Amino acid sequence: MGNKVLIGVDIGGTKTAVVISEEPPDALGRIEFPTRPAKGPRPAVELIKRGIHQLLAQRGLDASSIAAIGISCGGPLDRLRGIIQTPPNLRTWVNVPVKSVMEAEFGAVCRVENDANAGAVAEHRFGAGQGCNHMVFLTMGTGLGAGVIIDGRLYHGAVDLAGEIGHVRLTRTGPVGHNKAGSAEGWASGGGMAQVGERLVRAAMKRREKTLLAELVRKGKSVTGRDVGTAAERGDPVAIRIIQSTGKRLGAVLAILVDVLNPDRIVIGGLAMRLGDNLWKPALDVLQQEALEPSVAACKVVPAVLGERIGDVAALCVAMGF
Repeated sequence: MGNKVLIGVDIGGTKTAVVISEEPPDALGRIEFPTRPAKGPRPAVELIKRGIHQLLAQRGLDASSIAAIGISCGGPLDRLRGIIQTPPNLRTWVNVPVKSVMEAEFGAVCRVENDANAGAVAEHRFGAGQGCNHMVFLTMGTGLGAGVIIDGRLYHGAVDLAGEIGHVRLTRTGPVGHNKAGSAEGWASGGGMAQVGERLVRAAMKRREKTLLAELVRKGKSVTGRDVGTAAERGDPVAIRIIQSTGKRLGAVLAILVDVLNPDRIVIGGLAMRLGDNLWKPALDVLQQEALEPSVAACKVVPAVLGERIGDVAALCVAMGF
């Protein structure tokens, strides 16, 4: 890039980060601020622009030094036109033309990509997917999505909706995710774990079985995936059962991906990195039972390695143009 720099912008429902880099995945500087979606997109977009100007000024640069800007954001979005179309975690961001706004401000090309796809490229280039040709990256957070790498390239599909594994129905009824009861997202995500968790905690309370999570239910608070993980670390048997139940459903999702796509690696981020063997063992057991044996033997299922950096690196990968 010569003396040019890349700008990465990771827009989330809770926080937004802006990073500057000469050589990804390394960052020269970083600014983070709350997204505050309730206030609408304008304040956050202005803070993004201000953050880019600030990062450039810190290095004695101006907008002419930008090679490209990459924006990673949850979908739905129009990737080619660079329009954010009301993601579930940004419900006030209705058809925000973030690409044209940034290009007008900085005179540099701006690329926009779904965060699961961007995360897949980040892990493939710089993380746990290095060296493989066919990879699936699972975002196991509040929801469940996937980015798919085929023959070393990101696969978008006919209308940019490839990888929506969370919408696949696992059971006729069950917890709701991706607006569908019994979906993969309903069963195998942080949001799904919270729904299953509350049901199992209430059942345990009726049996007078002790659980650290009972106090949350008594206070009328929601049981979150983080709550379940913390309780499991303290040996709570109900919390451990919740995680194991989620792990089994995750295993069913893995089996579908392995049978349909025959990847050589599946990389799982988010909750999977924190929940340990209580999640991984039942997931891998179900995968072994359900998927074709040669396909299972050819596929490694591993945790993501970029950790908290993945959003920053993913946005820089978008700027690079994959």
